Amino acid sequence: MTTNGHHPQANALISGIAHVNLTVPSGTLDQAHAFYGETLGLKSRPVPELQKGTLAWFDIADSGQQIHIAFGPSGPKSSRHPCFRIASPDALLELRRRVWEHHLKGGDSAPQEADQPGAENSGSKGAEYPQRFFARDYAGNRLEFSL
Repeated sequence: MTTNGHHPQANALISGIAHVNLTVPSGTLDQAHAFYGETLGLKSRPVPELQKGTLAWFDIADSGQQIHIAFGPSGPKSSRHPCFRIASPDALLELRRRVWEHHLKGGDSAPQEADQPGAENSGSKGAEYPQRFFARDYAGNRLEFSL
């Protein structure tokens, strides 16, 4: 631990942002395509087959980063979230274990929710999704961690 109480190695497991998921009212994907695609100039990309008509995905140039648009509320259980890109399967498992242990331990900074290591993740299912897990931080923000 450093003098400020932070673990210096904690950031080494996260290698970047894969995507940020934003929620919009049901039935507004046309507006999302007009704004994010036409106005902002992001390139639309295919979404998982089982979720066509409910999601819109956009590439941010050729960075490998994306903006995802999904229907949903903006309240405490919102699906809005960043997706952190994790460097390796071993790093993903290590981070999932750390998040779960902090959830169990509790305390002011503990995650409100966390996917248990070895259990099925709490996200949507489909062949298009890589290995991943989810948590809600101490303030209720949904977080995704993915290869």
